[in-house]
Amino acid sequence: MGVSRRQTDEAVAEAVPLSAARAAVAAGGGPGTTDPLVGELRRAGLLPLLVLHLLSAGPSYGNALIEGISISTGGLISVNPNTMYPLLRSLEENEFVTGEWEHPERRSRRFYAITEQGEVERQRLAAEIKPRLEQVASALELLRRVL
Repeated sequence: MGVSRRQTDEAVAEAVPLSAARAAVAAGGGPGTTDPLVGELRRAGLLPLLVLHLLSAGPSYGNALIEGISISTGGLISVNPNTMYPLLRSLEENEFVTGEWEHPERRSRRFYAITEQGEVERQRLAAEIKPRLEQVASALELLRRVL
């Protein structure tokens, strides 16, 4: 048969702490910070990591970053402008990105670029989050095989 029910239960327990799963159920779940699979990763810095990662490929603006996150996560993570733009302002205040208006006189789109400090932060976040991503991926692969 392959994988026992106990192995499945153990894999799920490792991937999602019971407290996080209970909080997600109480809050209704969803792709936000209470989602038991993604919520902990988001709180650990997944969104800044994704933004810095996308900007490492070249300058971009908020709506394109929102779309890029959705595409790169297969729709698992959705970000709304009320989350993205404060995040970009915070990254800019911390000097991880720089921002410039496309047309300064009209304030149309603000393009962001990663800085050297931002690249250091991207690498730090990636190293910090990677083990957790691997745990979640392993648990999901186990569930996929079982089901």
